[in-house]
Amino acid sequence: MTGFSFTLNATDGRARAGLIQTPRGEIRTPAFMPVGTAATVKAMLPESVRATGADILLGNTYHLMLRPGAGRIARLGGLHRFMNWDRPILTDSGGFQVMSLADLRKLTEEGVTFASHVDGSRHFLSPETSMEIQRLLGSDIVMAFDECPALPATHERQAEAMRLSMRWAQRSRDAFGDRPGHALFGIMQGGVERDLREESAEALRRIGFDGYAIGGLAVGEGQEAMFGVLDYAPELLPRDKPRYLMGVGKPDDIVGAVQRGVDMMDCVLPSRSGRTGQAWTRRGQVNIKNARHADDPRPLDERCTCPACTGYSRAYLHHVFRAGEMISGMLLTWHNLHYYQEIMQGMRDAIAGGTLDNWIAGFHAVRAQGDIEAI
Repeated sequence: MTGFSFTLNATDGRARAGLIQTPRGEIRTPAFMPVGTAATVKAMLPESVRATGADILLGNTYHLMLRPGAGRIARLGGLHRFMNWDRPILTDSGGFQVMSLADLRKLTEEGVTFASHVDGSRHFLSPETSMEIQRLLGSDIVMAFDECPALPATHERQAEAMRLSMRWAQRSRDAFGDRPGHALFGIMQGGVERDLREESAEALRRIGFDGYAIGGLAVGEGQEAMFGVLDYAPELLPRDKPRYLMGVGKPDDIVGAVQRGVDMMDCVLPSRSGRTGQAWTRRGQVNIKNARHADDPRPLDERCTCPACTGYSRAYLHHVFRAGEMISGMLLTWHNLHYYQEIMQGMRDAIAGGTLDNWIAGFHAVRAQGDIEAI
């Protein structure tokens, strides 16, 4: 396989199951991408991430350009070799982090000048520099550079940001050029305004991309508003290309997004939660810090086959978290990533079998039971 392609294999309502082909391997959709911000999924070895069922990881342009630098990664053989992950990698463009993390930023038509949150050093990111950094990293899926305005914002402010992002999308497309085996995704913006989302989707389709992302959601607008946009936004994008919802989310967010036609998602939640003592299980969230777990010999989830559940008790997981032991974050992160991938596989199978509504009803029914009774 030499190129990038997407095959839609099954649909169930608006939900889709398919396969993205890349030179570095296949990505089964719907797909959840663990986040490896700084060339690592925190608390996990790459082979452990793969063992959870992940086909693709996400890396972060903003963080990697600051530390250790895209040039250094390129000299050391590219991001895949650098982090010992031989499967596909998607890199975001850096736009969101510039807007949310950087200090003293100055936004112009040309790009964004900003001060690093690490050491205060000055940097400049534009569509062209973002494409060059992502080329140096060697990622398989490259994201167009966009502006992500903070919500809530006025319709006028969102329109201004969206139209700038569409001009930057064209510049990203031009700067990306012809790179066989690598894909460029455009990003739809427009907040929660349907007219702006429609205008953005039309602009992106005119430019033409290998895949399309829905950006500017999961930024505090709430699940109801997000689902309100997802009720129409995926259908504005080409049916024969992957659709990627950026930065989502909690398990019920993911299920609702897939139900509405989304193919790809990413979120730091499973790994970040794991490091802070939060486990996601089929019966909802478990806070391992709570004293109720101190004498509990049972696993987090008796139906789960991850190492945390097959080898360790809630009492042990409670102890190592309280003791500040590194194995706590390792085991809980592995469990969370395993559970997220189990959700994705369950939905892929259900879409293929035409039984997604039943699967989703079961998913919500079990979650509604809440955690097992304390001993």
